[in-house]
Amino acid sequence: MSDPQQNKDEPVEETFISHLVELRDRIIRAGAAVIVVFISLVYWAPDIFKLLARPLMQNLPRDGKMIVTDVTGSFFVPMKVTMLVAFVIALPIVLYQIWAFVAPGLYQHEKKLVGPLVFSSYTLFLCGMAFAYFIVFPTIFRVMAHYNAPLGAEMTTDIDNYLSFVLTMFIAFGVTFEVPIVVVLLARMGVVSIPKLKQIRPYVIVGAFVISAVVTPPDVFSQLILAIPLVILYEAGIIAARFVVGKEAVKSEEAAAE
Repeated sequence: MSDPQQNKDEPVEETFISHLVELRDRIIRAGAAVIVVFISLVYWAPDIFKLLARPLMQNLPRDGKMIVTDVTGSFFVPMKVTMLVAFVIALPIVLYQIWAFVAPGLYQHEKKLVGPLVFSSYTLFLCGMAFAYFIVFPTIFRVMAHYNAPLGAEMTTDIDNYLSFVLTMFIAFGVTFEVPIVVVLLARMGVVSIPKLKQIRPYVIVGAFVISAVVTPPDVFSQLILAIPLVILYEAGIIAARFVVGKEAVKSEEAAAE
C-alpha cells in the first residue's frame, strides 16, 4: 500500500520539475536569440569595434592610435564587443522569455504593470547608453586630451582597457537612467510616499554627486555630466509617480504628511 503522504507530494514534485523544464527551455531560447544575432554580426566585428572606439579616436592627437598589449586582444576584444551588441539587440526576446516564465504567477493588475515597466526600462537603458556614447565619451576624452597636452604625454590606450572603461560607463549611465522606474515602483508599491520622495531630495542630490565622483574621471565637468542627469531623472520619476499612484492617493499622502 502506498504512502498517502508520498501521493500528496508527487504532484508538487511534478510541478517543480515541469517548472525547471520550462525554465531550461526559456533560457535556451533566450541564449539562442543572442547567438543568432551574434553570428549575424560577427563578420562586422572589426567595424563594430571601430564604431565603439570612434569617440576616442576623434580626440586622439594626429596619427594617434590604440594599442594591443595582449597577443589575442585584437581578436577577442572585437568579439566581446559584438557579443555585447548582440545581447542588447536580443534583449527584448530575453525579457519576453523571462516575462513568459513568471507571468502565470502574477495577478492581472501586476501583468498590466510589468509590461510597460519592462518596455520603459529597456528604452531608458538604451537612452543611457546613447547619452554616454554621444555626449559623455567625447567630452571626457576631449578633457583628458587637454590635460595630457601640457605634460607632453602621448594619449593612447590598450583596446582591452578601453573596452573595460566603456562598459563601466555604459552600465553606470544605463542604470542611472533607470532611476525614474525605481522611483515609480517604490511609490506604486507604497514603500515610499510622494511627500517622502520630495523630502529626501537633498540627500538624493548629495548621493548623485558621490556616485558620479566614484564612477567618472576625477574632473568636475565629467562628474557634473552624470550627477545632473541623475537629479533630473529623479525629479522625472517623482512626476511620473504622481500619475501612476493617482491624484487622490497623492492628496491623501500629502494630507497625512501634513
